[in-house]
Amino acid sequence: MSASTKWLNEVKWDEHGLVPVIVQEAATGDVLMFAWMNREALQRTAELREAVYWSRSRRKLWHKGEESGHVQKVLDIRIDCDNDVVLLKVEQVGGIACHTGRHSCFFQRYLADGRWEAVEPVLKDPKDIYK
Repeated sequence: MSASTKWLNEVKWDEHGLVPVIVQEAATGDVLMFAWMNREALQRTAELREAVYWSRSRRKLWHKGEESGHVQKVLDIRIDCDNDVVLLKVEQVGGIACHTGRHSCFFQRYLADGRWEAVEPVLKDPKDIYK
C-alpha cells in the first residue's frame, strides 16, 4: 500500500464498498445533495478536485455534471468522527445541483398537515438541461 492511497483505507466502507457523501455548498453552507462513493470515486474526486460519485442505479462511476454541465468543484473533503461519512464542500457550477433543475435536492419541506411541499423554485427546466 502506497502512502498516497493509505488515506482511503481509513474510510469505513459499507458491505457494498460504499460510503455516504453529503455535499455542501462552501459559500452558503446549503446542503445540496446526498450521494454515494466507492473507493475509486473518492480517489478520483481527490485527484480531479471535481465530484465523482458511484451511481447505484446505473452501477457505474458518475462524474457530476458530465451530462448537465453542473460540475461540482471540490474545495474541501472531510470525513466524520467515525470515518464513515464523507462531506464535500463544493462550488456548484451553474448553481444547480438537482436533476430537477433546482439549486438543492432538498427542496421539499414537511408541513404540519402531513404533506411535502416544494419550497425552492426550478431554476432551469430539466428538458433544457438533459437534451
